[in-house]
Amino acid sequence: MKVPITWLNDYVDIADLNLEELAKKMTLVGLEVEEIRLVGMPMPPGEKHEFKYAGLSWPEDKFVVAQVDEVMPHPNADRLVLCRLNDGNEEIIVLTGAPNLFEYLGKGPLDKPLKVAYAREGAQLYDGHQPGKQLTTLKRMKIRGVESFSMICSEKELGISDEHEGVILLDDDAPTGMPLVAYMGDAVFDVDTLPNMVRDASVLGMAREIAAATGRELHYPDDSLTATGKPIQGRAAIQIEDPELNPRFVLGLIEDIKVQPSPYWVRRRLNLVGMRPINCIVDATNYVMLELGEPLHAFDYDILLNRAGGKSPTIITRTAQEGERLTTLDGVQHTLDAEMELVTDTAGALSLAGVMGGEESEVTSSTTNVLLEGASWNFINIRKTVSKLKINSEAAYRFSRGVHPALAELGVRLSLKRMAEWGEGQIAEGLIDNYPNPPADPVVELSADWVNASLGTEIEAQKIADILSRLEFTCEVESDTIRAQTPPHRLDIHEGVIGQADLLEEISRIYGFDKIPSRRLDQPLPPQSSSEELVMEDDLRDLLVNLGLQELIAYRMTSPEREARRFPPEYQAPEVDYIEIQNPISVERRVMRRSILASMLEIMEYNSSLDQRLALFEIGPVFNPVEGQQLPQEKQMLSIGLSGLRHKTTWQGGEPEVMDFYDLKGVVEGVMQGMHIAGVTFRAGEHPSLHPGKTAEILIGETVVGVMGELHPLVKANYEMEEAPVMLAELDLDAVLGAARILFDVEAVPTYPPVLEDLAVVVDEVVTAADVENVLRLGGGDYLAKVQLFDIYRGKQLGEGKKSLAFSLTYIAPDRTLTDKEVLKLRDKIIRLLDEELGASLRS
Repeated sequence: MKVPITWLNDYVDIADLNLEELAKKMTLVGLEVEEIRLVGMPMPPGEKHEFKYAGLSWPEDKFVVAQVDEVMPHPNADRLVLCRLNDGNEEIIVLTGAPNLFEYLGKGPLDKPLKVAYAREGAQLYDGHQPGKQLTTLKRMKIRGVESFSMICSEKELGISDEHEGVILLDDDAPTGMPLVAYMGDAVFDVDTLPNMVRDASVLGMAREIAAATGRELHYPDDSLTATGKPIQGRAAIQIEDPELNPRFVLGLIEDIKVQPSPYWVRRRLNLVGMRPINCIVDATNYVMLELGEPLHAFDYDILLNRAGGKSPTIITRTAQEGERLTTLDGVQHTLDAEMELVTDTAGALSLAGVMGGEESEVTSSTTNVLLEGASWNFINIRKTVSKLKINSEAAYRFSRGVHPALAELGVRLSLKRMAEWGEGQIAEGLIDNYPNPPADPVVELSADWVNASLGTEIEAQKIADILSRLEFTCEVESDTIRAQTPPHRLDIHEGVIGQADLLEEISRIYGFDKIPSRRLDQPLPPQSSSEELVMEDDLRDLLVNLGLQELIAYRMTSPEREARRFPPEYQAPEVDYIEIQNPISVERRVMRRSILASMLEIMEYNSSLDQRLALFEIGPVFNPVEGQQLPQEKQMLSIGLSGLRHKTTWQGGEPEVMDFYDLKGVVEGVMQGMHIAGVTFRAGEHPSLHPGKTAEILIGETVVGVMGELHPLVKANYEMEEAPVMLAELDLDAVLGAARILFDVEAVPTYPPVLEDLAVVVDEVVTAADVENVLRLGGGDYLAKVQLFDIYRGKQLGEGKKSLAFSLTYIAPDRTLTDKEVLKLRDKIIRLLDEELGASLRS
């Protein structure tokens, strides 16, 4: 948010602080100043500054307040005029082409001089006729036969805004001859407001923080009203259908108002913060929103009367009907759903609650009577609406982060007062205030000992209470205990332990992070010991990276609809409960995930068209609710995803090969071998997300620890992926790491040569390669060091229901070279066992 320091000075006296000091104090309390834009004020002294500066300074001898006493015609140009101007020292003839001065042309000496911003010869300012901000220096020259050396300035030329269609006409009380910087010089702080500090997305909010940090008094704006109109009671009504979505709604009425420009000082402030001035009604609502942090909305009261058939209008807040439409102030028609909150009357929708007003009931130049709304809304509902409709507005920014209902009445009162001052209207007596759901302002207890133990400070209980009191907490101190009542403008303070942590943050901010001492721990550090599980988890990450995979970190938050995409359309998935998030960032991230495969598929979908080879893994939890417990079971899982080319294409060419089931199996086997896990086997299995017949269960001993296979074609159709098959594996990480060994036996590298042999056996189709391998190892005993399947053959010559499996066998002895006779004896034993156990025979 942008905030001029002269506006801040209305609520807290900071005139004695230079820009650097003020920016540093604001940053230290959490209001980070990203840039300071000078609008007339001089640069702080010194060569080095801690903050980024931009803008233009107005030297006192070059820029002054002046008055135009007469506007005269130019002798040689119809589009230029000559102004008889007094700058406080002398009378000068100034040439200008400002269109807003032509209405005064030929009227002779003006009864009421025009107060203007005047730049003398040699002044450096922005060129109003060039794009962007290009500096120029005023020099003496002749224009159409008339000498010109100075200028009456527009806002662009002074760096206030980009407006350059006319010169600035100051308010009538501007003192002629006063240096312009003294009259309206400013500096605008661009402040990054944190999401949990939306209370400070206002000038008063920032002033409150500065007052607390500096120990100065905070001055509230005067909201006293002089009601000169008839009472509002009976002339409008409020009906709230759901107090959870709309805790409070306040209405005020002002009549016989003149729709005219606001005073220049108001328009200048709005321009400085980047908000375009419209008229005194709209400006008043925007000004109070920026001032107080309470967004407001003005309805044309006569339009509401017409919609109600001449009767008093009833303002109704309700959710939209499915498919209901509303055209907002920006001219865009929106189709709404049944979750979006609306402000309506008996004739239909008026505005999108907390986001933007409707076009039909907006204030126009013919408006004379205004019904003013101040309300509070459920911030989660507003956030969902903004996300769905893709609308950004200043009101939505604040309401989607939470605005306290207590601000609604003050906002309406201040805005009515400003409308009456700037538009000469009559304020109706009283307000209509429907407040069905006031929030509880928590009371938090904490002790000074706990605060000091947490911060490493030595702050007395009374000083802690003083710090909180400066933030408008109501505090009571009893011995070491402080009881703090939350002020009625804050929704970010909780109860209990969380509330204590909230107050600890407030105390440390205002006490000063820079004042918290660096201290050694009172106790020596305990002996450092590593977590075996974490060590193995890191080893697993390194292993997977060495196997050619890339780690990903996915969102833990999802939605049931997103996770349901991992099932085929006809599959009846069992109903499961999810851990719901109370304050989701979006509808798509409202629950904690229960499937790590769903996260993997989403990321592979996003990257499918970006890379010709995907080899990914994720280590992370899934969150399973536990009946009777608030916290879920966080089960650690490992997911692996492969798709695309086995090797990326290179200049050397070659036929590209696509990864398949056996690439995935090789990765899983590499993991198991690298983690020194024994007894790993694979068997045919089923999984709703995986292709039937191309799915395997992963076992350690007799325990199933995971599943792997090719993605089901019907599931793949739920995702936008390339044609290459997708391979997935999901493993129970706790079970895998439980079987892994950090310490393991090692063997010396053999010094004697191995004996290599190939063996092809014919077996029934139902016999698996794993069954054959088990028999081979049984027959070969300790001398059979390695068994590798390298070929599978099926053919008519083998007979129906038969297949041939060819294995490469490696025999080796640790203490000698095996003889042919010894190897033949082992071979005969293996062949005999194959026949006895599996009915297998050698392939001739």
